[in-house]
Amino acid sequence: MAVETGTYTNGRRNGKSAAAFRTISEVADDLEVPPHVLRFWETKFTQVRPLKRGGGRRYYRPEDVSLLRRIRELLYADGYTIKGVQKLLRDGSVKPSQPDTTDAVEAEEVEHTVAADSENSAESAGLSPQTRNELCEVLNELVVLKKKLTDVRR
Repeated sequence: MAVETGTYTNGRRNGKSAAAFRTISEVADDLEVPPHVLRFWETKFTQVRPLKRGGGRRYYRPEDVSLLRRIRELLYADGYTIKGVQKLLRDGSVKPSQPDTTDAVEAEEVEHTVAADSENSAESAGLSPQTRNELCEVLNELVVLKKKLTDVRR
């Protein structure tokens, strides 16, 4: 039985897998910061590298969300300055909290599959970048659905 709290179901936003990529709006809502703050942090913290799709839409990986959560904590709760957080990240003193390893491995596999398929078959098939991006999004959704089916069967 799913326990709902706000927009979360079983600890997941909108029922998405922990391995699912998040939009800038979803991440901004989760971290309780405006989207422009996330875009600003991307310019200050080079470790944050969301995927950018057609039209410049950003999709954040679970690792990016975890790192952004840690950056927010350091800035807002611990009182660090941006330069202070940059130094901590550069020195390796601060690591983002790790997402669930199963989901992280699955997300990494999707990313490698998408990258390999994009380079090899997309060019030979004559796919436009927009079509290739749409297919990548479909693939990501299929992985999320597969995970949900696996969870239901357990």
